Amino acid sequence: MTAAKHSDTSSFGQPLLSEPHYSHPQPPQYVIVLPPRLSHYRHRLLRKSCQRRLICATIILFLAAAAYVLWPSDPQISVVRLSLDRLHFHTTPQISLDVTLDLTVKVWNKDFYSIAYDSLVVAIGYREKRLGFMTSDGGRIRARGSSYVNATLQLDGAEVLSDVILLLEDLTKGAIPFDTESEISGKLGLFFFDLPLKAKISCEVIVNTRNQTIARQNCYPE
Repeated sequence: MTAAKHSDTSSFGQPLLSEPHYSHPQPPQYVIVLPPRLSHYRHRLLRKSCQRRLICATIILFLAAAAYVLWPSDPQISVVRLSLDRLHFHTTPQISLDVTLDLTVKVWNKDFYSIAYDSLVVAIGYREKRLGFMTSDGGRIRARGSSYVNATLQLDGAEVLSDVILLLEDLTKGAIPFDTESEISGKLGLFFFDLPLKAKISCEVIVNTRNQTIARQNCYPE
């Protein structure tokens, strides 16, 4: 009887059902594995794209450089010789002067095409007033070449009524300032088009009235 009671007591001390254990669910994890062929294909596409961009940039730079070099431009002119052959003043019937001026103009064609100029116009002025001008014949200048044009400007009885006082002052000083302008105009035949060209140079000339020579000259292109 004692043993049976002890067995019943031990059965009451143990729990009949165990408490359930709850755990939080873990988020799913995905692993993407790319095949080696796909990665190599993308690398090849990227390399071809870079090559195309490099080729396009090279072509654009080449075309820009070619356009800069081949684009036509106006010729350059310079006065290589300027001499005074005659200078004479008249006081009757009105104040005027006679001037004979010889000059040589160098025309340089820096383009890769030959140009044809129609004429060379040389003008002379005093105190920003034109006294007269002359026109020479035209010609042709080869590509990347130069040509020398001789011109003689002769004025007889050029009136200077508006600047008589200044002219008398210059005569007293023994030096008269003259302004000369040399302008060449022509055209360049490019394919089926004729492009007009023009160049101009101005010179400030100081003439010594005592020995009738050029004391100083300063030329600058325009």
